[in-house]
Amino acid sequence: MSGEKWFFEHFDSAGTAFGLRLKKKLEDVQTEYQHIEMWETDTFGYLMTIDGCTMVTSRDNFLYHEMMSHPVLFTHAAPKNVVIIGGGDCGTLREVLRHPGVEKATQIDIDEMVTRMSEKYFPELCESNNDPRAELLFIDGVKWMRECADASIDVIIVDSTDPVGPAEGLFKADFFRDCHRVLRDGGIIVQQSESPLLHSDTIIRDLHANMREAGFSSTQTLPFPQTSYPSGWWSCTMAGKATDVTDFRHADADAKPFETLYYSAAIHRGALTLPPFMTRALG
Repeated sequence: MSGEKWFFEHFDSAGTAFGLRLKKKLEDVQTEYQHIEMWETDTFGYLMTIDGCTMVTSRDNFLYHEMMSHPVLFTHAAPKNVVIIGGGDCGTLREVLRHPGVEKATQIDIDEMVTRMSEKYFPELCESNNDPRAELLFIDGVKWMRECADASIDVIIVDSTDPVGPAEGLFKADFFRDCHRVLRDGGIIVQQSESPLLHSDTIIRDLHANMREAGFSSTQTLPFPQTSYPSGWWSCTMAGKATDVTDFRHADADAKPFETLYYSAAIHRGALTLPPFMTRALG
């Protein structure tokens, strides 16, 4: 909801809310799939919301995009072919293509308008859209994965919205079974996995179970801060096909040939250590 000068997102199930002081509304578009609004805020730059929920802001998006891409790419032995399901704001695509060893990155988002809005208001996130290694598809990612060839992908990044509406299928065991089939041995999937504080004993726990049921041999959740998302604390969860996702290429992460604002080898090591309440909740 929004007032005259503030945008508020209420998290009714948790009894909390997040707000940003506004300058003005810039766009209001109802697509075939969702309601997209663009705002100019007082202190967080531009804000994109989808169906009333915060999706991306200028100020804190680097936290999410870096943690959705660099941990999984430095955990895989040699990622060359990467698929991003969702990710329409293109920030994760940009981070993926900072890795010189990546030969192809395919981004699949069902709603093209998210990308068009991002190109207009977040051009810094779209710097790699014209990279010859990048392919942008605006189709159903679940269907694409179902029809994808066996053992053809190294890394799958599921950069989705919350597990409702168009993104609901991206959290199901059937989808993860397709991902397991499509990944080569040593392949890894990473899925955004909501708030550790609010969802460890529900969404995150079920995500681990669904990934294991689909055949993945190891799973690991990595928490990280995300100011504008519910509770201010977010996570991603990795699952490996015949590989251990609790270890990564420490030396390569330390010597990465690009700058980051949040991710580092030390941050990666720290994120692998879960607080006791999460360990208990995940069994």
